[in-house]
Amino acid sequence: MSNPKAAPWRDRVESGDWPSITAELDEYGGALLPRLLDDTETATIRDLYADDDAFRATVNMGRHRFGEGEYRYLATPYPAAIEELKQALYPRLLPIARDWWTRLGREAPWPDTLDEWLARCHDAGQTKSTAILLKYHQKDWNALHRDLYGDLVFPLQVVINLNDPGVDHTGGEFLLLEQRPRAQSRGTATLLPKGHGYAFTTRDRPVPSKRGWSAAPVRHGVSAIRSGHRHTLALVFHDAA
Repeated sequence: MSNPKAAPWRDRVESGDWPSITAELDEYGGALLPRLLDDTETATIRDLYADDDAFRATVNMGRHRFGEGEYRYLATPYPAAIEELKQALYPRLLPIARDWWTRLGREAPWPDTLDEWLARCHDAGQTKSTAILLKYHQKDWNALHRDLYGDLVFPLQVVINLNDPGVDHTGGEFLLLEQRPRAQSRGTATLLPKGHGYAFTTRDRPVPSKRGWSAAPVRHGVSAIRSGHRHTLALVFHDAA
């Protein structure tokens, strides 16, 4: 049964030109999505950062040599906007994930619904929530990495910029680095508009090769914040061990 309260977020996801988004993901490993959160929602989620009860863990990136800055793992149940966006995005990303794995000759393990997939994660011992709220100030940055968290991985994830680039911050471009088979790596940088989502590959993706298709490993990060501050919401579609 559909949830009427989910309609605003579901409608925003559905407003995307998904054939074009799919083509962009196929070409570059990342694609800009429609605006998923309005000004009030971005402010509300930013304000969560000060509420310790909303999170299960906090990570200092400098201490762990992950970059500079801080992020926090949201506890479940998630706020409605976050939960409903994950529920709406999963069925749109699922056909892309399955197609990628077919090209790579891999069995696609993901069921039709997010709830079923998360239940499989939990059965495998991956029970920790993975939605992340990140906070950057001037000179902060995020090292190139992959959000894997366990053996069960969904190959696409989404980030949403909660601030207005050029107003709240300069710098802070979203980075992708793709290791091409028998070639030098390819990088892309995208400045995310406020409230917009950006879908990208989590671990690797299919790229054409002489043998048909090869898996190109991909890492992501954030360039240095030149001025101001930047908050980001990260939506990962598998839970953590």
